[in-house]
Amino acid sequence: MRRLLMAALVALAAAGTGRAAEVTDDAGRRVQIPDQPQRVVALHEPVLAVPLIELGVPVVGIYGRGDDGSSLTRVDFLHEMLDRPREAAPIPGIGPVGSINLEKLRALRPDLIVGTDYDAGKARALSAVAPVYLQNASAATAHGFSVQAELARVLHREDRFRELRAAYQARLDGLHGRFADGLPKTPGEKTYLIVMLTDQANVVAGMSGAVQALEDLGYRRAEIAGEGSPRQSRSMLILPIGAESLAGLNPDLLLVMTSFAAPARDAAAARAALDRLSPGWDRFMAPAREGRLVFLDSAKVTSPSVASAMHTLDAVEGWLAGTAR
Repeated sequence: MRRLLMAALVALAAAGTGRAAEVTDDAGRRVQIPDQPQRVVALHEPVLAVPLIELGVPVVGIYGRGDDGSSLTRVDFLHEMLDRPREAAPIPGIGPVGSINLEKLRALRPDLIVGTDYDAGKARALSAVAPVYLQNASAATAHGFSVQAELARVLHREDRFRELRAAYQARLDGLHGRFADGLPKTPGEKTYLIVMLTDQANVVAGMSGAVQALEDLGYRRAEIAGEGSPRQSRSMLILPIGAESLAGLNPDLLLVMTSFAAPARDAAAARAALDRLSPGWDRFMAPAREGRLVFLDSAKVTSPSVASAMHTLDAVEGWLAGTAR
């Protein structure tokens, strides 16, 4: 018994030594990060915190939340994407977006800070608190699950990611089995586009679970005139297009959503936004006339996570079930 106790104490001591490994992040920086970080702060909620929490990484702080853990933006992505109960233990913030409070950050005692390539200018200052790992997440560098897959590799959560992917694949297989006639029979046979409506029309680039889901269902992204280059976009998610391009969109499947900052994100809100940006769209837009239009909730599908892909499959399944009647 005494030997077992000593062995347990040695194991605990080893776990608490904070063994670190040197990695090169996506900004080319050499970073010493804990082998198993226990107190992680995420600098972007949907892009980083959601995939990290889904992987089981202990996130103790999120940029853009209040001291009480409430969201300082219109949307609580942890609740919307991960179905995290609102009464769950709060994850506090480190100041409103645009103003990191270093004292609040230090008070959280992080052993790792995870940011995106957009946070490169902050990395030096934040490194005085804890190691900073920068993950590519821009429209030009990330696609589908790539952010979550890379974080899983760096933080040794590959097993958990495989479990998530297995459940997701089973869901895909189920849809292909039930709705074989409504889905592409060969990969790339049919096209898709996802449009987000803000004060203008935008197409969603590659970095989201929604994109992953549609491409895994066998669709390929349609090319459109007037679309900006991902390398010119300041957004991780969207690329603006002109009103004329919006009116002429005709992929095999068109998915439409309002911004997650909009007062409402349901189908009625998306229809109203289309009315404002392209009056008469429901009469002349082919996907609308021919029943090839799906409405998404942007607060559920705009993360590079398996959870967002699952929410997208929910929406597509609803559309398929309606067309099969």
